[in-house]
Amino acid sequence: MKRVLFLALLTSMAFANSLLDEYRKEGIEKIERRLDRELAKQKYWQDMIEKVDTKFGYTQNYTSILICDKNSSTLQLYQKDANATFVLKNEYKAFTGKNKGDKQNEGDLKTPVGIYTLVKKLSKVDSFYGPFAFVTSYPNLFDRYRNKKGHGIWIHGLPNDQKRDSFTKGCIAIDNDGLECLSEEIELPKTLLLIYETKNIDTISKQKLSRLAAWLYRWRYAWKYNDIDGYLDFYADDFKRFDGKNKKEFARFKKAIFSRNEKKKIIFDDISIFPYPNNPGIYQITFFERYQSEHYRFEGPKELLVRENNSRFEIFSEK
Repeated sequence: MKRVLFLALLTSMAFANSLLDEYRKEGIEKIERRLDRELAKQKYWQDMIEKVDTKFGYTQNYTSILICDKNSSTLQLYQKDANATFVLKNEYKAFTGKNKGDKQNEGDLKTPVGIYTLVKKLSKVDSFYGPFAFVTSYPNLFDRYRNKKGHGIWIHGLPNDQKRDSFTKGCIAIDNDGLECLSEEIELPKTLLLIYETKNIDTISKQKLSRLAAWLYRWRYAWKYNDIDGYLDFYADDFKRFDGKNKKEFARFKKAIFSRNEKKKIIFDDISIFPYPNNPGIYQITFFERYQSEHYRFEGPKELLVRENNSRFEIFSEK
């Protein structure tokens, strides 16, 4: 063990000295580019997530994960413990949509399958929905990509003084005591909701997660250093952006920006990578982006929808 630590220390010292030599001879821009290449290597991400709990995916910001299994009519709350491991904290009996299958249209009485955030808490609702409700982000980017319709998917309670069916119009309903307990346990910005038709958690290996993370930073590298051909190669032929732009329109837009050859500052934080429920080979990647160039500045959330196609990852939608 001591030998391994000693060798690791020597390696890190050699790397640091190499950076100092490069900085002395070439300046900070050369160092920055070299570090950006290191961030795009799978080995860096393998080391980063080696001891991270990735049973659901990889996340730097979510501390609570809600798992809804429509088939067993349950809602489970997993939370990080002192060791940053997701453990089952509570399980609630849940009512979901009357009809089976993924939601497609308004009024189809189906609960959607997917990855959602809790947008806000509604403190004043009709008594039929219990004391309050959590509004989900349905329809999300993947839903819109597939032209799914409908809105108003909540996690809510049950009526105190009237009868109700043992199903919903598409929401997730739990008993009021459970809802109150859930409200005390979670922070909305740090809570993610995964809804499955049948709970068959799409486990993802650390190897694939590290591949995806390195791939994300290769995309960033091409973007940051104005490699337009390399950048566009990350996008699927059937790409459709949140605003409806197809790949041809998107490429025209990006070529005009890249032609300025501006120096860019692009920083990603709060990265999350999750396999999409009941959709093998589909992944949602989200992060907080800080972008700055001479003509444009942006700070805010970013989302990529990625599919694996013949062992190659490609972006088929983004927002």
